[in-house]
Amino acid sequence: MKYTTEIIVKVPRDEFIKKILNYSNYKHWQEGLENFEHISGDPGTLGAKMKFNYKFGKRKMSLIETITYKNLPEEIHMNYDVKGMNNIQKNYFESTVDNYTKWVSKNQFVPTNFMMRMMILIMPSTFKKQSLKYLTDFKNFAENGKSVLNA
Repeated sequence: MKYTTEIIVKVPRDEFIKKILNYSNYKHWQEGLENFEHISGDPGTLGAKMKFNYKFGKRKMSLIETITYKNLPEEIHMNYDVKGMNNIQKNYFESTVDNYTKWVSKNQFVPTNFMMRMMILIMPSTFKKQSLKYLTDFKNFAENGKSVLNA
């Protein structure tokens, strides 16, 4: 399944990049994030791997992020691997005429087991809503300092 989400964040692109690449900020816009750990490579560099641990109610989930392409401040691409699913995410950052940042996120979800294949077929909107929620939560954090921790 492939789809694109986008949002305008009312901060200059340089400020946007600093905030979005700071792993310490993730907890403020990725609801459910409990912790993260460096696995390999220099954090934030091409090929680097990080493990993120989430908790959604009683359900726990871990995923591995691998940076697959980096050409900042214009774009960064990552793969996210979780049990049953691979998410290929390509993020593009454009400066607008108002000196804001347009974030375009292109996602491809590739199921690796039957259960996830069925989830994509039955509930594709769930994936799209979650992606848009992350973009919106980052926007609220970057523009107003609003954290999902205070929700």
